Amino acid sequence: MFGRRKTAILETKRIELSLPKLRDYDEWSELCAKNAAFLSPWEPKRYNELHTLQNFKERVKWSAESYKNSSAAPFVIRRKEDHALIGAITLDNIRKGPSQSGTVGYWLGEEFTGLGYMSEALSKVVTHAFTTLDLSRIEAATLKNNQPSRKLLENSGFRYEGVAQSYLQIDGRWRPHVLYANLRRDRIGATETGMS
Repeated sequence: MFGRRKTAILETKRIELSLPKLRDYDEWSELCAKNAAFLSPWEPKRYNELHTLQNFKERVKWSAESYKNSSAAPFVIRRKEDHALIGAITLDNIRKGPSQSGTVGYWLGEEFTGLGYMSEALSKVVTHAFTTLDLSRIEAATLKNNQPSRKLLENSGFRYEGVAQSYLQIDGRWRPHVLYANLRRDRIGATETGMS
């Protein structure tokens, strides 16, 4: 968009990932509202207050603070060709020390699915986690019947690890989830200090 300041933290050929800003609110709330029925089978039950301006202000503040202290990397995803906000991806629950791990979650508006945008975003976030943030394990969970999400994870280097019963409340019910992880190559075996 003409005159828009570049705020991307990560980018690929087709998308930009940036921290949410207050100016994103109108597009964010419109995309969420438009895709409520599409997303509801796959995510925690939404409440009306989740998409209020006040809630978004809190999200913007949390995002900036979390990114600054390396506890999360919450990004909005924009398509470069028209700068449209198309979804979000968040690396959260970042644990340093012996774990060096984090959890990734993501979503796209329905009209943007199946076009490879999330593959690009996930690949970029995993690379950022392994290189810049020095993590060595990225975890993800998805509903067993969410075949597009499972395919995305498997095609992005994530390996199946098992099933967690009653893992999250999705669409108002406790649901089991399939667990995946992507490990940095040096995660296996002894560390520099000789510990195993």
